Amino acid sequence: MILYHGSPHMVCVPRILTPNRTLDYGVGFYTTTSEQQAHDWALRKITVGSCGYVNVYEFDEAAAADLKRRNFSNPPEDDWVDFVYANRNQRFFLHDYDLVYGPVANDRVYAAFALYEQGLLNKQELLLELKTYMLVDQMVFHTEAALGYLKFIEAKEVRL
Repeated sequence: MILYHGSPHMVCVPRILTPNRTLDYGVGFYTTTSEQQAHDWALRKITVGSCGYVNVYEFDEAAAADLKRRNFSNPPEDDWVDFVYANRNQRFFLHDYDLVYGPVANDRVYAAFALYEQGLLNKQELLLELKTYMLVDQMVFHTEAALGYLKFIEAKEVRL
């Protein structure tokens, strides 16, 4: 499986870094199967005149069968909402998955999710809203064991 990671840096050796904000699936190394999504992520993190990178990796899914995984459906369901809500609202929320795979909460999803968090939408209304969106995916590596199955292939430069 080919995976992509958008960044202002070439990332030959992926690492799990603690982010300065809460993320959908918690602390981990975020990738996607969509090269366009990674390209967009890289562009968001750079300024005019600088460059970013779409880092390309090969993930040996068959060899990684021993890893503990959590796969969410697309469109998302109740369990996805609960998981993302916990990661975004419980600063030190922990789970024991090596890999988590599922839909990305893009800008439109964030707006709908914010209405849910404020109590303006209930969970079923949120899920109905999310079913109308075309969501790309993300695969997040949460442990060093999981990162061991990720092999760097190349980094493609992107510019604004």
